[in-house]
Amino acid sequence: MEERMLITQALDERDFLIKKITDKISGFKAVDYAKHNETKTWSDKKDRKEYESETKATFQQICDLIARYDRIEAAIVASNAATKITTSYGEYTVAAAIALKNRLGKNAEYMKNSFEDHLIRKMQHVYNNCMMEINDKNSVLDITAENMRLSILGKDSKVKDDSPLDVVSSYVRENTAELVDPLGILEKLAEMNEKRSRLCKELETQIKVSNATTYITI
Repeated sequence: MEERMLITQALDERDFLIKKITDKISGFKAVDYAKHNETKTWSDKKDRKEYESETKATFQQICDLIARYDRIEAAIVASNAATKITTSYGEYTVAAAIALKNRLGKNAEYMKNSFEDHLIRKMQHVYNNCMMEINDKNSVLDITAENMRLSILGKDSKVKDDSPLDVVSSYVRENTAELVDPLGILEKLAEMNEKRSRLCKELETQIKVSNATTYITI
């Protein structure tokens, strides 16, 4: 007989089955031994026929639980592949939404595929290093310019005509390090972080809503 349930119910039962199957297998003793002239098994001290009956029953229970797990899993996968959700960034199947949410998130299991996170961190790192180099070079330039001024005027000299200093100003202007920023990197980083955060939240919300309203049949 077919059974109908919500995805949320199916997910809960799937998790329960994983634990139950694992526990059953962990405690399953498929074989035992006994002396030829004794009727009871060595480990459990059970009558051979009782042990045989219980072992077969346990094995069948495990197989039945696995079969139910497979039916539920197959129904969830099929539903996720067909059911669609909508976000402000577009429409996705639930399956695609789950994969995207996992990839965009910072879960260590998916970090190797978190391209956006890698890109953001790389851009920030390059920007920070570049700004450090710019500041260092400009600091050195300031010292050089000051030495040039002192060389031209002398430490205690006071002159009314500043024209000799024009060459220093020109030197500073021509040699000042400045950021070459095609993307507008700070604004772009803020935009990328905002998009990732918002999309992750939308995907999570829409997946939960879909799971709570979508039925499957097993």
